[in-house]
Amino acid sequence: MTRTRFGNVRKVLAFTVIAEIGTGLVLLLDPVLAGALLVGGNLAGAGVVVARCLGVTLVALGVACWRGRQPAENVASAVLGMLIYNAAIALYLAYVGTAAHLGGPLLWPAVVLHAVVALLLVWFSRNAWRKA
Repeated sequence: MTRTRFGNVRKVLAFTVIAEIGTGLVLLLDPVLAGALLVGGNLAGAGVVVARCLGVTLVALGVACWRGRQPAENVASAVLGMLIYNAAIALYLAYVGTAAHLGGPLLWPAVVLHAVVALLLVWFSRNAWRKA
């Protein structure tokens, strides 16, 4: 991987790590607000518990991938983890918006953001995967 491409992967990884940790903290602190902004619904009971579990998961994912910003050997696994997460969540949220007909003001921006991050991770790391 060229030095510039490696630097770009680290920048995208840093952005997504910070975004996921921030989202996780919002889900932990105010899952009802997060639910309203994302899917336009009101979380109650078990929904709040599940949203907080998702918050814990996002913080853990962010912290685990934060190490990938440092030594070169950690980058591949961190990029792969964030790539799978971002691609899957973009597809799932798009499904939620189209098939389930749910959506808050942040649903489609979240779909686009996750899809763009996934594409950037693929784009900037494609040469490294070809050589592996």
